[in-house]
Amino acid sequence: MNYSSFALSSDGPIARLTLNRPDKRNAMTPAFWRELPEAVNALSDAGETRVLILDAEGPVFTAGMDISVFTDPNALTTDSAAAREAFMTAALSLQEAFTAFEKARFPVIASMQGPCIGGGVDMIAACDLRYGTTDAWLRIEETNIGMMADVGTLQRLPKLIPAGVALELAYTGENLTAERAHALGLLNGVAPDEAALRALVEGVAQRIASKPPLTISGIKRSHLYARDHSVADSLEHVMTLQASIWNPGDIMEAFAARTEKRDGKFTPLSTVKRLGSKT
Repeated sequence: MNYSSFALSSDGPIARLTLNRPDKRNAMTPAFWRELPEAVNALSDAGETRVLILDAEGPVFTAGMDISVFTDPNALTTDSAAAREAFMTAALSLQEAFTAFEKARFPVIASMQGPCIGGGVDMIAACDLRYGTTDAWLRIEETNIGMMADVGTLQRLPKLIPAGVALELAYTGENLTAERAHALGLLNGVAPDEAALRALVEGVAQRIASKPPLTISGIKRSHLYARDHSVADSLEHVMTLQASIWNPGDIMEAFAARTEKRDGKFTPLSTVKRLGSKT
């Protein structure tokens, strides 16, 4: 499918979602919030994608929410209880857009070739892995325009870096450099330029894509469950999950591929058939 706010492509098991409005600093238009979960959910349901790379064109990764969202007189009405309830419901759908990254059955890798501002921080916090160039930086911009970040930054960032640092960034609205983000563990790696970043991220994606899809999907589910639950609950969850996806065929193939020094041929994910779907 074609999308108005980004480009979507696939190279075998690796898909790429590219923010492609560089002249607008890849700002997130109203269409973006509708199209993003549609695209990610479709990839996840199809079962062919093993890794999704999230990247962007131009010098800015994303400037966050497009100004058109804030200037729409109908979108931000809060002058009555009913209007505020509708505002909340609409805002929750924005959160769900980035939660689609977490719900996807494959890892999502953010590849930031430049500044990541406002809603961009919400977005990359919902990804599994994050890489950037040395001149990339992040900023919780919402604080600087008189509002809270409310699409995931305040909830996910403290699970990725020390809570005190996350609060410092939220309270001050100051920049987080790539160097410090890497030292804190927010960025998995830093590259000197965009070409090196692309090579780095593609290498990681290819290594992930070479592993059994059921195993990778299970790891992601177990990790996210453990993040939000106790150790005891998470141990029970992972064993239940392990029992449900245990695949002796993949295990034997992994041993054989290692011995024969070749890529493994593993069980693919099945297509998800949703009730009422036309596909």
